[in-house]
Amino acid sequence: MSMRALVTGAAGFIGSHLVDRLLALGYEVVGVDNLLTGRRQNLAHLSENARFAFVEADVITLPHFDGPFDWVFHLASPASPPKYLAHPIETLRVNADGTRLLLELAEKTGAKFFLASTSEVYGDPEEHPQNERYWGNVNPIGPRSVYDEAKRYAEAFATAYHQSRGVPIRIVRIFNTYGPRMDPEDGRVVTNFIGQALRGEPLTIYGDGSQTRSFQYIDDLIDGFVALMGVDHSEPVNLGNPGEFTVAELAHLVLELTGSRSEIVHRPLPKDDPRRRRPDIDKAKRLLGWEPRIPLREGLRRTIAAFERT
Repeated sequence: MSMRALVTGAAGFIGSHLVDRLLALGYEVVGVDNLLTGRRQNLAHLSENARFAFVEADVITLPHFDGPFDWVFHLASPASPPKYLAHPIETLRVNADGTRLLLELAEKTGAKFFLASTSEVYGDPEEHPQNERYWGNVNPIGPRSVYDEAKRYAEAFATAYHQSRGVPIRIVRIFNTYGPRMDPEDGRVVTNFIGQALRGEPLTIYGDGSQTRSFQYIDDLIDGFVALMGVDHSEPVNLGNPGEFTVAELAHLVLELTGSRSEIVHRPLPKDDPRRRRPDIDKAKRLLGWEPRIPLREGLRRTIAAFERT
């Protein structure tokens, strides 16, 4: 009998790549997405795949699903600042009500529960790099709190179900990830820069560009997901690329790789925007034997090529 997985947020950037990998591993997959931020085109190539079924639904009013499932993956949530700021209540509810309903489903069907959390739980970190023992520096009522606090709550909910009801869980804290199938309008720095460069528009840097980020290619992230599935570990694990770049360095690299002659312009830095972000991945190396393989230059080449095809 083949393994069976439920993936929420299946039409999203990361969700669609996870669906592809699970199918390649022989799973039957039920994908769920309300298409608030997900895109049907991310799953169009699976329309004839007999082992994939798509359900357009909202996880906060979860429809009935016939079990059993081996895994329940919870990736449903707006994830970029423009998206979660446009949908603050939906973001809070999908990580609160949606997490509860999916944990109930995992408990009922005997599935393992896999939560896609985020490096945003660290907020504007006062420790650098960030390891899983760091509790973070989050403004609980700031503009980013609807996402940051929602994910912190989802982690607490999953942990409570594991500790009190024995539901097996996995929690990944995802650092900045990029690659093909990103929504060009999602407002993240990689998509902003690539889109602006290809259109010949000025590249917009918020602040002076000295703030840092660590950029992970999507294939590396999904490799980390699969590795974590194979171990019994219920505490959070960072998945990210520890290579640290300033936003200004990223802008110049995108200009080089696209051949764009766009200029760079600066705008005020948004409130609570993290100054530095870099994962400590010692746990992932030790526990999973995992570390990212795709350097930023190569990952950006692949991503730019995908943007040019669309």
